[in-house]
Parts: sequence; C-alpha cells; structure tokens
Amino acid sequence: MKLFTTNIMLIAVAACSTLIMACSDNSPIATTENAPALESKKVKNVILMIGDGMGVQQVGLLEEYVRRAPNSILPSTVTGLQQIADNGRIGLSMTAPMGANPSLVVDSACSASQLATGMGSISEAIGLDDNGNKVETILEKAKKMGKATGLVTDTRITHATPAAFGAHQPHRSFENEIAEDLLTTQVDVLLGGGARHWLPQDTADKKSAYALALGGNTSVIKKSKRQDSRNLMQEAKDAGYTLAFDKTQLANANGPKLLGLFDDSAMNDGIEYSNCKAGAVSEKCSQEPSLTQMTMKALDILSQDQDGFFLMIEGGQIDWAGHVNDAGWLLHEMLKFDEAVAAVYQWVKQRGDTLLVVTADHETGGFGFSYHNHNIPAPVKLLGDGMKDKDYQPQFNFGALSILDKIHQQSQSFYDIYSQVNSDWNFTASTPAEWKTAVNASLHIDFNINDADAKNIAARTAVPEAKIVASHKYLSATEIPLINDFSDFYVYGSSDQGVLISRAIASKQNVVWATGTHTAAPVPVYAYGPSAIIDKFSTMQHHVEVGQKLIEALIIE
Repeated sequence: MKLFTTNIMLIAVAACSTLIMACSDNSPIATTENAPALESKKVKNVILMIGDGMGVQQVGLLEEYVRRAPNSILPSTVTGLQQIADNGRIGLSMTAPMGANPSLVVDSACSASQLATGMGSISEAIGLDDNGNKVETILEKAKKMGKATGLVTDTRITHATPAAFGAHQPHRSFENEIAEDLLTTQVDVLLGGGARHWLPQDTADKKSAYALALGGNTSVIKKSKRQDSRNLMQEAKDAGYTLAFDKTQLANANGPKLLGLFDDSAMNDGIEYSNCKAGAVSEKCSQEPSLTQMTMKALDILSQDQDGFFLMIEGGQIDWAGHVNDAGWLLHEMLKFDEAVAAVYQWVKQRGDTLLVVTADHETGGFGFSYHNHNIPAPVKLLGDGMKDKDYQPQFNFGALSILDKIHQQSQSFYDIYSQVNSDWNFTASTPAEWKTAVNASLHIDFNINDADAKNIAARTAVPEAKIVASHKYLSATEIPLINDFSDFYVYGSSDQGVLISRAIASKQNVVWATGTHTAAPVPVYAYGPSAIIDKFSTMQHHVEVGQKLIEALIIE
C-alpha cells in the first residue's frame, strides 16, 4: 500500500513542479500574433472555464495522449490548455472550504461558490458564505454593471457548479429551487441539460401539449423532478427567453436571452461525443450540440452586449468519470473539454479586452499512471556505448505508450456498462457472466476480464446496521459492492461498482486510483489576457483568491 500511495504523490508532485516552473518570472509574456496589446489592468469580459474534477493528473492524461499516443486520431499534438500555457500564465490553487467552518476536502458546490464570490463557503451549499449567508456572485455583480451573463455546462444547468454562480440555496440537491433562482437572477444565456427540473409534475401526462407550446421538440421532455405545477420553460419564454432543445434550434436562436436545455439530465458523455464525431448514428448525436457548440453560441450572443459579459463554462463529466474510476471515459471527457478550451482561446486571442481563466473545482479520484510488477519487459540489446555489452531490462513494467491508444478505444463509459447489466442499476441479482459480457464488449480486447475478475465485480456485501443512515440518499443502502480496500472512500452504493472494474484492469492499463470521491490536491490555473492581470494568477493560491482576482479584473475601476 505504501508503494501505491507514493506513486500517486509522485505523479502529483511532478506535475505540480512542471506547472510551477512555468510560473517563473522567465515565462513568456502573454502576447500572440496579431493580438491587440495586452497591458491593461481591467477587462471588459471574463470567461471562466471549469473542468470539474480536473487535477494535474487528469491534465497529464490528456497531454500524454495528445502528444504521445502512437495512433492518435487528433490533428494536432498541442492542446488548448498548452496553447494558453505557452502564451499566458499557469499557477496552482488549493480548493478546501475556508472560513468559519473549514475542512480539508471540498465538493463542487462549495468550491464553485468560493470561485463565484471570492469568499469562504461551506460544503454542499450554493452561493453562500462560510456562515450560510447569501453572497453576491461575480455573475450578479456583472449583471449590476449592465453586463451580459451566461452559464454553460454538459451536465444539468442546475448542477452544483453552474448553480453556484446564479443561485443561493442551503444545499446543492435543491435543483428545482436552483432553476427558479436562475430565472430570478435573469442569467442571459443558460445552456446545458436538466430539463426535468424546469417542467411541472404532470409532464409525462401532457408531453405533447408542452412540446407544442415550447417549440415542437419532444426529445428532452421526458419526466419531471418537480413537485409542483410550475412550468419554468414557459415562464422563461414569457420573460423573453428564446428556447432551444436541439442543435438546429440553438444555431437559429437569436439573443439576447437564451435558454437551451438539450437533455433530461446530463448531455452526451465524452465517449458518446467521440462516437458521434466518428459517425455514429443516434438521436442524441443528431439532436445534442457539443460543449464547444454551446460555448461558441454563448460567446456570439453575449459579445453583442457593448458593456461586456461574464461567462462560466463547465466540463462537468470529468468529475463523473473520476468518481467511478473510469480512465477511458476520463480521457474522452478531457478531450471534449479541451476542444472547448481551444475554441475559446482562439476567440479570446484576437481581443485585448478579455480575461480567460481555466481551472478546476477540485481533483476527483486520485488518478495516475503507475508502474508495477506484472509482464516485466523482455531484455533487449541497445547500441549505446554506455551499456557495456549488458542487456537493457527494466525491473518493472513502466507502461507502453500503446496503452494510451487502447484506453482511448473504450466504446462505452462505466455508466453505460452499468445500464447494460441492469437498466435500473440494481445489481443485487447481477451475475458474473453479465458483467464479463458488458465489460469486455466495451473495453479494448487487451483489457478483457476473466471469470475470476467478473466474480469479484459482481460480489456484494451487506452493510453493517451501524453504518446505515436511513434518511441518507446513498448511505441508506443495505447492500453495496464488495470493495476490500479504502471502502470508506467509495460512498455512492451501486454507483461505485466501477472501482471493481478498474481494479480488475489496473495492471493492464498501468492505471491506479486512490478514491471514489475528491482529493485535496492543488489544481491548475491557466490564465490568458492582459499581462498585468494574469501575472497575479501565476502563483500558489486558494480558490477564494482566484475568485477575488476574477472579480477585481471585471469589477474594480
């Protein structure tokens, strides 16, 4: 176990060291070809991009694949993040809850609230300070200044991260109330999933009527999570919002106010999106816009405001892949997010009036590549004069670059594997054969599991009565996957089945995971814009300070 922990720490330290070196006084000035002068101390626009769960380890996975995968399908070996690093600044930020109720590890709601307000907050609360008071966010401050505002995500628009910028609630689970807050705040552009929190309780009974009233699209009108008769989509339409439910409607929408809800819950995951780009045919491929498409539409609308704008863009499913310890899904989410980053960078670099900051709310999963003692490479002859006629044979398996391609070739996320085994994610009666079939159909053939692996994945255990919390969303479960180590750090019941899959294939992928929750590892902060502003981000800081710097750049005269 000591070796496992040490490898995780070394990965993080090495990546952090690389970032800090880039933060030095010798790093390049933030200028680009044909770009305006970047020396002002205040900007007209602020764009904040949040890779939910994206620590330096996740960035490392992205960069390893893009730069070194032998059969990468990408046209370039330079990521969007790297373009910002080359022409802007990089720093690191700590993320833990600060203030009167501090703790070591943060959740997305608290972290986003700290970024949004520049003040300490509390775990799982939305837009509140460390004592539970409502605090004006950067989005609300921008709105007071007459600026346009927007929120974009590939999860639900009412999910924790976007919610923290435009809502104020005691708990992140109050998504119906968050939807109401977003309308009350009058965020100009709202794009993402989560239609189920915007339609009244009787949606299933009146689906056709709602579809007719709201533009004729039924693809996202499936069910409701509301407990009342409020139709927030209709309320938004009455308040002057254009509504969009698919790619075509999004493309045709005109500002200045736009509500786009493109899925009942979360939008296409990274693997689904990659499959769509490769030519897969499905309703979601034909209907759902990409994170990049939503982002560019938001920029198109918001930039028409002469006073400027604030825009937050979230790549939200990086976190979800980390929670289930799914390296293949994680890679595709990083690629999807980075595609949006690259597009925004290209937009911003033509201007001198915009600050772009890319960061994460926290790291999820404790991901890392690691070496091990299986399949030790065979000895080979090297011609170098330092070998002294000795064969070259490492003592351990350090991982072949071909692994990167194999990870990328995963065809389904662990979530979809779950659904294949049981559509309700009730695995009480699931069999090893069902898990073996689903896993092996989704992963590269070199990552196939055997009968013994499948038996371990299917194994269940009863929860001791003392650990059952009857009213808890997750801890009320009486039976959970049988996880033999660090089981206290896998807290989501049947959703944690993924750790058993990842452990079964760990040595084949050279991948290790530390947890099914979040870690306190510092996260990267990429900044591009006027040098006088972005220099401030090139340091070790805390998210409260990052939030303050964002507000200062946009608000302070």
